[in-house]
Amino acid sequence: MSSKPLPTLPILPGATLGILGGGQLGRMFTIAARTMGYKVMVLDPDFASPAGQMADVHLQADYTDHGALKQLGAACAAVTTEFENVPAASLIELSNHCRVSPGAAAVAIAQDRSHEKSWLREQGFATAPFALIDGEADLEAALAATGTPALLKVSRFGYDGKGQARIGTLNDARAAFREFGGQPCVLEGFVKLEREVSVVLARSDASECALFPVAENRHENGILDVSIVPARVPDSLAQQARDMARAIADKLGYVGVMAVEFFVVGGQLMVNEIAPRPHNSGHYTLDACVTDQFEQQVRALAGLPLGDTRLLSPVAMVNILGDRWHNGGPHWDALLAHDNIKLHLYGKEAARPGRKMGHFNVLDADLETALKLAEQMRHAL
Repeated sequence: MSSKPLPTLPILPGATLGILGGGQLGRMFTIAARTMGYKVMVLDPDFASPAGQMADVHLQADYTDHGALKQLGAACAAVTTEFENVPAASLIELSNHCRVSPGAAAVAIAQDRSHEKSWLREQGFATAPFALIDGEADLEAALAATGTPALLKVSRFGYDGKGQARIGTLNDARAAFREFGGQPCVLEGFVKLEREVSVVLARSDASECALFPVAENRHENGILDVSIVPARVPDSLAQQARDMARAIADKLGYVGVMAVEFFVVGGQLMVNEIAPRPHNSGHYTLDACVTDQFEQQVRALAGLPLGDTRLLSPVAMVNILGDRWHNGGPHWDALLAHDNIKLHLYGKEAARPGRKMGHFNVLDADLETALKLAEQMRHAL
């Protein structure tokens, strides 16, 4: 890859921005960037990628393809990512020839659960009890440390409930570890969970940080189901979550949009995961905030001032999974009959159970009214 001067910030409309990953997060980034006047190049191996449909150029290639990376680095003033499992080596290669945000070092921590948990502990952030598993011989001592029940999770490439198993006995742990192919794992102890919350934020090169309102999240089968904003927690706890999320971003030296997921246990916060990208629980921002998380991703990548994160309306966000395409659904007429519901579909061709196909936001001046209608529509679909 031939070298070129790195761009002067800010990078203004008319320039080309790149993104590694072509799923729904990449699609919404692409829409935001093109709305703001940028050209967009997407690198993703899937010929039908949702982001590729919206981009000026779709490079259909693997994330380690040197020719594709060369083309991306030559064409783009800056490149970002839509998911954490992009090889860090690809980010390093690109960073020699264009601006890359977030940087490879932060992504390398967040993309490996073992590294992430260890880093959080080293930095003094509270987490659920955990133990690192490098081989089957580690399981017995790990179970003694975490207690049962526990969750065994693969260190890499696990998401939305995939790559994890509930453990009750040592035999369960051995069977699950073998099923995962003996790859490195983390064993996490259960906690008495009161609720789950998350904070999406953006951080600039100048260490400016813009934090979105705290979301309260409910999951089903390991997949986010509903986000409720503002979270129904004490103001002091919401502020603590925002402060902890900012502290994590500062310690990582992070530039870009990221999310931090928390458990609320005994009125205290424990960090669950870091996502070095926009987040499913931040989709409410598309309709309920002055600036949404994808415009914010563009702004951070381009070195622009970060946007206003004020909440304009209480909101409940509901994920739409591929399961809805069975038994005669989805029933869009029921959803779209309401003038305060905003529908977002991701352009995915194949609907599969558990696959995120879209979401909708319900806005109302009263949060409980928004949540009630969201739950009604969740069933009506």
